[in-house]
Amino acid sequence: MRSARRRLCLFAAALGLLLGSTAGAAPIAFLGATVLDGTGAPPLANATVVIDGDRIVAVGPSAVVPVPADATRLDVRGKWLLPGLIDSHMHFFQSGGAFARPDVIDLRAIRSYADEVAAVRAAIPATLARTLASGITTVVDFGGPTWTFDVRDLAARTPAAPRVAVSGPLLTPYLPPEIAVADPPMIQIATPAQARAEVRRLAAQRPDLIKIWFVRAGPDLSPQMAWIRAVIDEAHAAGLRVAVHATDLRLARAAVEAGADVLVHGVDDVVVDAPFVFQLQAQGVVYTPTFAVVEGYARALGLAFRPTTMENRTGDPAAIESILQLAQLPVRPRGVFLAPVPPLDPESAANLRRLRDAGVRIAAGSDAGNIGTLHGPGLHRELELMVQAGLTAMETIVAATHSGALLLRNDDIGVIAPGKAADLLLLDADPLADIRNTTQIWRVVRAGVVFDPAALIAAAR
Repeated sequence: MRSARRRLCLFAAALGLLLGSTAGAAPIAFLGATVLDGTGAPPLANATVVIDGDRIVAVGPSAVVPVPADATRLDVRGKWLLPGLIDSHMHFFQSGGAFARPDVIDLRAIRSYADEVAAVRAAIPATLARTLASGITTVVDFGGPTWTFDVRDLAARTPAAPRVAVSGPLLTPYLPPEIAVADPPMIQIATPAQARAEVRRLAAQRPDLIKIWFVRAGPDLSPQMAWIRAVIDEAHAAGLRVAVHATDLRLARAAVEAGADVLVHGVDDVVVDAPFVFQLQAQGVVYTPTFAVVEGYARALGLAFRPTTMENRTGDPAAIESILQLAQLPVRPRGVFLAPVPPLDPESAANLRRLRDAGVRIAAGSDAGNIGTLHGPGLHRELELMVQAGLTAMETIVAATHSGALLLRNDDIGVIAPGKAADLLLLDADPLADIRNTTQIWRVVRAGVVFDPAALIAAAR
């Protein structure tokens, strides 16, 4: 990561020239915005929010909130002010471009996986900036090589980056040979003893959570469940929560019965039954539907990818270009090109509504990094799809703010209230009228530093 660290330092220096220093800055008062505080409370019109350093110090009606005499006053009448968005499921080791997953479509004859990984690592500073420019002030990297711990450290040292939580390598019964590199994003587990040893090894690196990739399960789940229970028991003993990728109801039920804390994908094979719904609610399991990634693969591999305005604005141009070039390949490489599919299947949408109605905590995650799901824009598409599935715009905003903080057990972020971290998003249009207005970003505030998204993108090029 030494070269990436140097690039990050140069990037931060360039950004300072664009945005100016905030050292010793006076308090900032945002005057006249409509505030959505992230809890689902009704909007507060004509509100004032005062930040001092990296903290929110006051929130309330402009008529009653005192503004410090030395504060910088920003007239934001006509703007909507939200907590910074939280992407509760993404992957830094994947670019979002066509070469990200050779186990899905093998393009290694055109670009080696080693070259892809090197390019992804080199682009980390820009990826962090693009994510922040998209209004996302916190991300959860739910599975990647051990070098993603270095990404967390890099992000913590630069203002122009979201907060980063990481799980480290996924624990799985199957490691795709196409991505079996020296520092793999997954670790294949066969026994409970190995499972416990890997959790202890990961725990030494202070992951924010542990992730299980529960795939390729046969009729008899007993062998896999033995080591999955060992992972969960060992992680809980170390004070770590466990997230599980399980998209079939049978596997999701088994994971939750074993003590899983988070389901990072929705159940998409059948409509969930009442016992499963009750168990999620009773255990406080956080559910992330992750619709966008399915559509992303379909758009890219179905050769139907046409960049949206948001993707063109904050997405990685190299990733976009690689997807567009798929249609120009003289010979289709080994792999499966998916036919375009509807973005929402009825079971997935029905399950989200049923769990919402039961009071299950729902968080928003894009699975960005997978082919066709770009870092930054991917979360905004996820919010659109959650509304299409039946959530209200307000419920979706809560899922992308407060619920993401609860997934991380971090009560310092995800809401706008005195004493909380000053991570904010200012929009030019009302997201309650149209959730797509979350893309109408005027400014992003991360730990009290105000960023112009256009300047972030300019510095990232």
